[in-house]
Amino acid sequence: QVQLVESGGGLVQAGGSLRLSCAASGRTLSDDVMGWFRQGPGKEREFVAAISWSSGRTYYADSVKGRFTISRDNAKNTVYLQMNSLKPEDTAIYYCAATWGVLTGTANDYAYWGRGTQVTVSS
Repeated sequence: QVQLVESGGGLVQAGGSLRLSCAASGRTLSDDVMGWFRQGPGKEREFVAAISWSSGRTYYADSVKGRFTISRDNAKNTVYLQMNSLKPEDTAIYYCAATWGVLTGTANDYAYWGRGTQVTVSS
């Protein structure tokens, strides 16, 4: 079992920045892939970014490429999502998720999920 707890959400003006954190616990994550997804009001859950815990390879949705950066701190068992140049359309609940094996942007591939953190971007 893996427990995931997100933090760092909040209200920010368009053009601003936020950094989300996802603290993982429960077992060793050396083979895991960690992902961020989001679900906006009235929208389906969508992929944002993913990172391989072991290699550090990353994968981004086109909508956030160049603005968001995913990273991990192995010592702290924590994954981060640095979000810059935020837009009102980035408003959503952001979820952290964990799986193992292939770097993937498909929600159904992820076995463990956090409860989410709200990000609101005002215009």
